[in-house]
Amino acid sequence: MLTIFGKEDSSSKGSGYGDRFCDGFSRRSFLQVGGAAMGGLALNQILGMEANAGIGSSNKAIINIYLPGGPSHLDMWDLKPNAPQEIRGEFSPISTNVPGMQICEHFPRLASMADKFAIIRSLSDSDGGHDCYQCMTGHRKGERGPNGGWPTAGAWVSRLAKNNDPAIPPNLALMYQTGNRTWGDPYQAGFLGAQHNPFNMVGRKAREKSDNMVLKGINLERLQDRESLRNAFDRFRSEVDVSRKMAGVDSNLDQALGILTDSKLGDALDLSKEDPNIVQRYGTSIEKFQRDGAPKMIENFCVARRLVEAGARYVALNYSRWDWHGGDGMNFPRSREEFPLLDQGLSALITDLHERGLDKDVSVVMWGEFGRTPKINKNNSRDHWPRANAAILAGGGMRTGQVIGETNKYGEEPAQRPVKFQEVFATLYHNMGISAHKEEDRVFDGSGTPRYPVDSGVNPIHELL
Repeated sequence: MLTIFGKEDSSSKGSGYGDRFCDGFSRRSFLQVGGAAMGGLALNQILGMEANAGIGSSNKAIINIYLPGGPSHLDMWDLKPNAPQEIRGEFSPISTNVPGMQICEHFPRLASMADKFAIIRSLSDSDGGHDCYQCMTGHRKGERGPNGGWPTAGAWVSRLAKNNDPAIPPNLALMYQTGNRTWGDPYQAGFLGAQHNPFNMVGRKAREKSDNMVLKGINLERLQDRESLRNAFDRFRSEVDVSRKMAGVDSNLDQALGILTDSKLGDALDLSKEDPNIVQRYGTSIEKFQRDGAPKMIENFCVARRLVEAGARYVALNYSRWDWHGGDGMNFPRSREEFPLLDQGLSALITDLHERGLDKDVSVVMWGEFGRTPKINKNNSRDHWPRANAAILAGGGMRTGQVIGETNKYGEEPAQRPVKFQEVFATLYHNMGISAHKEEDRVFDGSGTPRYPVDSGVNPIHELL
């Protein structure tokens, strides 16, 4: 992994727990390009494992927005106004611009553009654990997997959709390293190989130097100073040659430098290069980490759009913390804080995609690991509930402006059209031009068993096609 530090943000000094790393660098300016999920493999090592062949020209991509902790389906997308008070909660539904579709009153922007997204109200196979694994792979974490493990969706995209541009890694992540590690792990490529692992560009703290290539004296503001960057690499290479702790650093150094010094990646990450009026649409990020969850970096929704526009094929990100049982995390007060910012950020992203003509090519999914209990607990909050969950889908040329599935009158479980995580991924793959079961998209695992992006018998959601 290669780590580049940004300049110290003086405004973060003394601002409380988690605002700065222990070495004095601000979280906002921390950029990590490499394989955090790969046990410390360096960028040039990753590039050297296997070169991607047949670089494609498609602009199709996926943005996977993960809400850590289990957002409440009943309070956001599947309100039950006729249920008893202990079930329906404090919020009222409002009508959208799609006849018959209603969502929570705290999502007015999304309500005005419901024709541009679809709601799945009947996700039925949530694993039940506090983990983003199922939202990244489609598989339950405890199920028996192939030798090497199940790949993430981003790894499948990297393997089968190929790369648009050698300067932009196809599988990117904006997954903050959270206190609950399972909320911030972008996970790996499994049997597809480490060359398809995600490049995670954000983190919580610097790892030990033995796991990093730290370019001393090079920060984000000097990223495009290619001569200085090359000199830093040369210094690092000399140190490695002496210590002999890493072999083969030179073999793919030029290609690694090509990615790291090409302006496209740096420009895509730099919101100062975006129209300020567009950035303002998304709302103002709150950099403080939410206890053991992620920060409210709503501007990363815009960064994700910029990355896929620059050529990335898949971007996963985690946003805030949605596990509210009571105490200082009471469900309804927190919802009143969180929902409006999410409403602004997601509606801005969907608007952006349509305005830029990307709505046919870029698919967006937003979800959490499970829903919340229909019955409100004694702390005026909701607990974990894997029997019912919800997701939002937009873009990708899908037939939006509809609700798929239905839960029973108390939101306890699907009553009609249960949907599985893998069906959602099959739909996203279909939007990318990746077949769920065709022989050309078959890959053999380490034991020689043929594997496909989704299990046999799992198909895309036909209502969306």
